[in-house]
Amino acid sequence: MLRLRLLTWDVKDTLLRLRQPVGQSYAAEARAQGLQVQPEALGRSFRQAYGAQSRRFPNYGRGQGLSSRQWWLDVVKQSFRLSGVQDEAALRKLAEKLYRDYCSPHTWELLPGAAETLSRCRQLGFCMGVVSNFDSRLEAILSQCKLRQHFQFVLTSEAAGFAKPDRRIFEQALRLGGARPEQAAHIGDDYSRDYRAARAAGMHSFLLRAAEHGQGPRVPPEHLLPTLGHLLARIEKE
Repeated sequence: MLRLRLLTWDVKDTLLRLRQPVGQSYAAEARAQGLQVQPEALGRSFRQAYGAQSRRFPNYGRGQGLSSRQWWLDVVKQSFRLSGVQDEAALRKLAEKLYRDYCSPHTWELLPGAAETLSRCRQLGFCMGVVSNFDSRLEAILSQCKLRQHFQFVLTSEAAGFAKPDRRIFEQALRLGGARPEQAAHIGDDYSRDYRAARAAGMHSFLLRAAEHGQGPRVPPEHLLPTLGHLLARIEKE
């Protein structure tokens, strides 16, 4: 069995996922404000706006003097502009409301096995932390979704100044967890940003990916998690 001391966790699509696609939640809020916008169009516009903003202001604009809140307000407004909404007052109202909504437990749900696996890992004495390409709302989201108590630290890319796959965010996590790389394992759903990046930093890592998932690079079966409930058995077999 690995002599692991520290487990670090990705959050989005590893522990928590959105209850509905972005386009649907944006369209629902637009309807509540008397605007008719198609969810599919909003989904496409959001991906376009998010991609452009990420390229122009990486990691929520942290290195360019932008707040993550302003970064997101701009993304939301641009998503609606690209979908045909041009009323600036309406855009401001939509952006403020959706920014708050995405901090709410009504927007997020736990993945199957998340709470049980975290509880079991904590009972076994692992130090645990979060390493996530997320903004400052993550602490509140984890608290409201009843997960925050499992973690000794929550390290977001906004706070760290580096986003996965940059190894420096993992190095910060190792310092916070008081562990050497070989004593730590990272769990996430993204091959490049989670699985490969943690291993490049000298850590162990496990990739949450359904067994029937045929896409992406090959990962040794013992490093794959069809569900979070498989984690402890995988750790014991390493």
